[in-house]
Amino acid sequence: MKKIVVVDDEADICFLLKRFLSKNDFIVETAQNGKDGLALIESVSPDLVMTDFRLGDITGTELLTAIKSKRPNVPVLIITGYSDIKIAVNVMKLGAYDYITKPLFPDEILVTVKKAIADAENAQNDQQQYVASEVTDAVTKPAKRGYSKSKAGYVMGQSDIADNLFKQVDLVAPTNFSVIIYGESGSGKEAIAQEIHNRSKRKDMPFVAMDCGAISKELAGSELFGHEKGSFTGALQTKIGHFEMANGGTLFLDEVSNLSYEIQVALLRVVQERKMRRIGGSKEIDLDVRIIVASNERLLDSAKNGKFREDLYYRFNEFTIEVPALRNRKDDLMLFANTFLQSTNVELNKNVQGFSEEVVDDFLNYSWPGNLRELKNVIKRSTLLSDGDLIEEKALPFEIVNYRKLKDLDDEPVVSILNATPAPVEAEGEDSKPSLKTVANEAEYDMIMQVLRDVNFNKSKAARLLNIDRKTLYNKMKQFDI
Repeated sequence: MKKIVVVDDEADICFLLKRFLSKNDFIVETAQNGKDGLALIESVSPDLVMTDFRLGDITGTELLTAIKSKRPNVPVLIITGYSDIKIAVNVMKLGAYDYITKPLFPDEILVTVKKAIADAENAQNDQQQYVASEVTDAVTKPAKRGYSKSKAGYVMGQSDIADNLFKQVDLVAPTNFSVIIYGESGSGKEAIAQEIHNRSKRKDMPFVAMDCGAISKELAGSELFGHEKGSFTGALQTKIGHFEMANGGTLFLDEVSNLSYEIQVALLRVVQERKMRRIGGSKEIDLDVRIIVASNERLLDSAKNGKFREDLYYRFNEFTIEVPALRNRKDDLMLFANTFLQSTNVELNKNVQGFSEEVVDDFLNYSWPGNLRELKNVIKRSTLLSDGDLIEEKALPFEIVNYRKLKDLDDEPVVSILNATPAPVEAEGEDSKPSLKTVANEAEYDMIMQVLRDVNFNKSKAARLLNIDRKTLYNKMKQFDI
């Protein structure tokens, strides 16, 4: 039986998750703070970790970083509210497998948990098979080396923006130029890198991806260059690095600016000389690797700030591609949505045919801060909740359905409004106009009431969805006489 560790500061969440997952043949252990959670993970050696992003003693980011530094292959699911969607997307860059939004739905949890464990097992088996064949068979063809998942079949889009984007891809793909891809988190930078590889002369060779933001400084060298058995404490066997895996093909380095200065120095030498040594090794290995890097911040700015080596930047900067945010690709949005719906139908064994007019309108008016990754997760969740032929508005998250109402509040962030101290509502004369404070109070009241209704007046859940503590919620309910 697979083992799961649940870390959440709410005892009822821990209890319910343990009860539900145990009934589905998992061994579940729980902890109610980050410190106890880390100790439990060390002792239990789980196959999966589920953790709330907001814990009492440490943040989800700190817990995730600690888990990945000790057990990098264990998938981690982040539990969060939709008010934290942007944070959840950023945490995924640090190595989280996926995030689950509150309120929690059993079917969604079970599907995500099983998929996370299966994907982790497949990746581990592929890597072990690759290492074994590399050590025992020196003539293994490079085309069989990569175990990173392919994103072939990426939908290009049909807008002018998409046309311009893929003209650039077609232009640079046949060359051996290094490429820098800029774009927001979740916008599809890795998919673009994969498309460059697929359209190049290297398409039959490996495409290997590495998320530099998810790997600690201590492990980055070993992941990139590999190591020899016994080269340092814990090096129990020879490890093949990403450069060797990609030999003859393409190496994609996502969030490359997160690499430490020492690793950047070693990387510069490899890029210049096209040779490398494994850590602890003496043999130089010739490399023929095309390098594509991605970043959501300007590498030249990082170089000027001393965070990124300027000479390494110029080595990479042979060609630059900008991946537009989803909010700027509204002509392509429903094409992506329908593509995700088709794949989700297969995954969940459902037959949802499309989207209602209200849902399409909501999608086109929403800002999509998490870009394609957020769209995909919203559609997976909505498909799971849909019983008819179409995804209806009731299956969408609160923030998407009410986005225009919230935006109309002078573009004030929801969290800022909820944390502000509302002024008393003053009586208005017959000819007086409502003040901005009065409008804000009314909007705050409406939002609190809507969330309370959505969670059947469960104050704990409502507070978490509103991103405030329970005491603040009680005070506001008293103020508004709810």
